Amino acid sequence: MNTRTYNQIVDEWSDGLFRFARSMCKDEDRSKDAVQDAFIKLWERRDQVDPNKIKSYLFTTVHHKIIDGFRHDNPHQDIEETPMNRSVEQGHHDLQEVLHEALNTLPEIQRSVILLRDYEGYNYDEIADITGLNLSQVKVYIFRGRKKLKAYIGEMENVI
Repeated sequence: MNTRTYNQIVDEWSDGLFRFARSMCKDEDRSKDAVQDAFIKLWERRDQVDPNKIKSYLFTTVHHKIIDGFRHDNPHQDIEETPMNRSVEQGHHDLQEVLHEALNTLPEIQRSVILLRDYEGYNYDEIADITGLNLSQVKVYIFRGRKKLKAYIGEMENVI
């Protein structure tokens, strides 16, 4: 990989990586750091990374960086421990805001697999590669996350 190709990759994927990181951690500075670290690692390993898997490599690196930050901040958090007793208020009309609030209630692993699947469009095998989970775990986390999102949001007529 040469400098020109690398710069094209940065231009192509930086916004998507930032959105993904920002959706996972809600901290703009941490998100920027994770994206920057991913591109630094890509440059350092430019001869070792398969050109066909650059997108996956970048998302994997960002995912691991954000998860490491969560682990550093909350070393004893249970993965299934979430505050799910808050419901959507009547008359709340901003669907995007409701979805973001609902995503924030999920544990980081469920949030990340749902973001990879539903926002970024990865298939289950790719998500397993990115997160380091096996295929069954990916499917379970997506199922449980969607179930929690549905419980949080409730009936759509409450949102609209």
